[in-house]
Amino acid sequence: MADVNRGDRPLSPHLTVYRPQLTSMTSILTRITGNALLVGALLVVWWLLAAATSAEYFATVDGIVTSWFGDLVMTLSVLGLWYHALAGLRHLIWDQGYGLDVETAEKMGIACIAGSVILTFITVIAV
Repeated sequence: MADVNRGDRPLSPHLTVYRPQLTSMTSILTRITGNALLVGALLVVWWLLAAATSAEYFATVDGIVTSWFGDLVMTLSVLGLWYHALAGLRHLIWDQGYGLDVETAEKMGIACIAGSVILTFITVIAV
C-alpha cells in the first residue's frame, strides 16, 4: 500500500550536506559550453548565408556580427571552444586511467579553466 505521509518526510541530505566539487562543476561546464557553442556557430552560418544572399543583407548582418553584442558572443564562443577542447583532452586522459585521484583531477580542472582563459586572450589578441 502507498505511503500517504510523503509530504512529512525530510529532504534528501545531499541538498544540505554536500558542497559542489570542482570536478562536478567542470563537468557541468563542459556540457554547457558544448551546447553554447551552437550560438556562435549559428551566428557564423547566418553571416555566411548573408554574404551569399545580397550586399544589403550582408551589410545588415555584418553590422550585427561586428557590433559589441556580436563581439561578446564570438569572444565567449572562443572561450567556450577552448574550454571544451581542453576538457575533452582531460577526459581522454581519464579514459586511459590516469589522473583519476582527487588531487590530480582538481588540478586538471583548474588547468582547464586557466588554460581556456589564457588561450582565449592569446586568440583574441592574435586576431
